[in-house]
Amino acid sequence: MSHIARFKVAPFPLEMHKARIVQKINLLPIKERLKAIQEAGNNTFLLRNRDVFLDMLTDSGTNAMSNEQIAAMSIADDAYAGSETFYRLENTVNHFFGTKFFLPAHQGRACEHILAKTYVKPGDVIPMNYHFTTTKAHIMECGGLVEECFLDEAVKTTSNCLFKGDMDMDKLKAIINKVGKDHIPFIRIELGTNLIGGQPISMRSIKEVSAFAKKEGLFVVTDASLLADNLYFIKAREKEYKDVDTLTIVREIAACSDIIYFSARKLGCARGGGFAIRDKRFFDDMKALVPLFEGFLTYGGMSVREMEAMSVGIMETLDMDMISQGPEFISEFATMLQKEGIPIVTPAGGLGLHINAREFLPHIKDEEYPAGVLATAIYIVSGVRGMERGTISEARNPDGSEHIASVELVRLALPRRVFTLSHITFLTDRLAWLYKNRDLIGGLKFTEEPKVLRFFIGRLGEIGDWQERLMAKFIEDFGEDAL
Repeated sequence: MSHIARFKVAPFPLEMHKARIVQKINLLPIKERLKAIQEAGNNTFLLRNRDVFLDMLTDSGTNAMSNEQIAAMSIADDAYAGSETFYRLENTVNHFFGTKFFLPAHQGRACEHILAKTYVKPGDVIPMNYHFTTTKAHIMECGGLVEECFLDEAVKTTSNCLFKGDMDMDKLKAIINKVGKDHIPFIRIELGTNLIGGQPISMRSIKEVSAFAKKEGLFVVTDASLLADNLYFIKAREKEYKDVDTLTIVREIAACSDIIYFSARKLGCARGGGFAIRDKRFFDDMKALVPLFEGFLTYGGMSVREMEAMSVGIMETLDMDMISQGPEFISEFATMLQKEGIPIVTPAGGLGLHINAREFLPHIKDEEYPAGVLATAIYIVSGVRGMERGTISEARNPDGSEHIASVELVRLALPRRVFTLSHITFLTDRLAWLYKNRDLIGGLKFTEEPKVLRFFIGRLGEIGDWQERLMAKFIEDFGEDAL
C-alpha cells in the first residue's frame, strides 16, 4: 500500500478491501467488564466472546475471509474418501510451496503432534530459532527438549534489528557439538517468531540454516503458519528481494525445508492445516498417523468447506495488498503508542502489536506475572481482549520453580481485514489512560494451575484489591455511565 500517492496527509495504512458483511460488537460498562474477567479467572482465554468489545486475542481462525473464499465453499465435495475438494487443496499446496506431497491435519498443533510422535524420542534435542508453546509441549510430551538458538538481539524489546527471528549459527553449531547429531532428529525454523513479537527470519538466515543442515546430514522442518507476514517483511526489508515476485520467494523458503507444516487458521485465513513435504520418505513416515489422530487422508479432520476456502486463501497470500495489510496496520498502531510513551516491541513485527509489560509495569515482580496482569487491566479499562505472552505461557521448571520468560509481552493481535483505524485509535486512547494510571495495578497468583499449557485454562486471582481501585479511578475520571 506504500505506493499510493498522498497530497497533504502523512502516509497511513489504506484498506484495499471493502466491508460487505458486518458483525455487531458490544462494549460493556466497566463494572460488568470487571465481573467478567474475575469470573474468567483473570485469564482472557476464558472470557466469553459476548463480553468482549474488540477481540485481539489471536489471529488464529479469526481473519476475515474474502468473497472468493466464501464462494468456493459452495463447491465442496463432501465425500469421506477421495473428495475432489482434497485433490484441489493438494494441488494448491504443492503448487504454492513447490513440493510433491501433502498431508492434511485439522490445525498446526495437530501437525506438531504428528511430527513429535514420528521423530522425537526421549533424550532428543530440537534446536530452533525460537519455540512456540504447543510445539514445545508436544516435544516435551515425547521426552525431548527444546534448545533455542536465537540472536541476543531477539529478546531486546527495543531494537533496530530487522530480522530478530534469525538463527544464531554459533549457538546452533554449539548445541549439535554438545549433544551429537544422533540426538537431533531435525532443526526447526519458525517463520514470524510468535513469542518474541511476530519477528521475521531473513531469507539469508533460512538459507544458511538449510546449507548447514545438509552438510551435517540433518533435515529441516519449517513452521510456515506466519508465512504471510514473513513474506511481506522479506520483500520490504531485504533489498535483494524487493522486486522478486511473492511466489518465487515462497518457493525459495520452501526449497530450504524438507518438511513444512502450517496452521491454515493463520496461513490461508481458513480453519485447518497440513504438511507440504518434499521427499516421499517423510510422507511415508507420517501418513499412518493422520487417520489415527485426524481422520482419513483426504480430509484430515477438516471440513471440506474450509478446505475449499483454504485453497483460495493460500493463493491469496501471494497478493501484496493482502499480506501488507496486517504489518502496516501494526506499524501504524506502534507509531500511535510510541507517541504516548508506551513501551512496545520494536521494530514492529507481524501478527499483532506487542506491549513490553515489564517496562509498562516495572513494579510488578516476574513471579506475579506482569504480562498476565496487563492483559487483564487492558480488558477492564477497554473491553479489548489481548493475550499474555510471558511467564504464564511458560512451563514450570522440573523443581517446580517458575521458568521466567525472556520477555513479558501482551499481544494485541490484529486479524487481517477485521479492525479499522478507529478501533486502533480507541484502544490507543485507553492504553494512554492506563499507562498514566499504571501504579494502581497489582499482581496475580494462580488459583488453578494445570501442569500442561496452563495459559489456556489456568485461573488466577488478584493480589490485593487493585482491580477495584482501577475501576474506581476510571469512574472518577470518566463518570458512572461512561463505557
